[in-house]
Amino acid sequence: MIRYTEKKFDVEVRRLTDGRGMDVVYDSVGQTTFERSLASLRPRGYMVLFGQSSGPVPPFDPQVLNRKGSLFLTRPTLGHYIQDRDELLSRAGDVLGWLASGALQVRVDKVFPLADAGRAHEYLESRATKGKVLLEM
Repeated sequence: MIRYTEKKFDVEVRRLTDGRGMDVVYDSVGQTTFERSLASLRPRGYMVLFGQSSGPVPPFDPQVLNRKGSLFLTRPTLGHYIQDRDELLSRAGDVLGWLASGALQVRVDKVFPLADAGRAHEYLESRATKGKVLLEM
């Protein structure tokens, strides 16, 4: 495991891949890791920016993607993948089927009573989580 708060993870990725870089980077952190995430990619690699726990990525020159090897960048939003009820049911059926078959396992870190939603949020903000944080009703 490479902790982005402790090491220059792009340098470690290059070392571990003999300079090649990663095919795909999934970045949920955003502002703090964006540039190093891009630097971790191989030419024509994909970066999926799906969160911004450290803040939004500031505007940048898209030519950076060209200079770093014709990279692809996407910022998916759930709503675009469940645009109607049929698509929602299909995707939910896939995920729930994987859970039922054991093909997908979810690590639950902590469960908080709904009345402690504030504590749950503080726990998420602490970045100490090691899995999903649930609210129990």
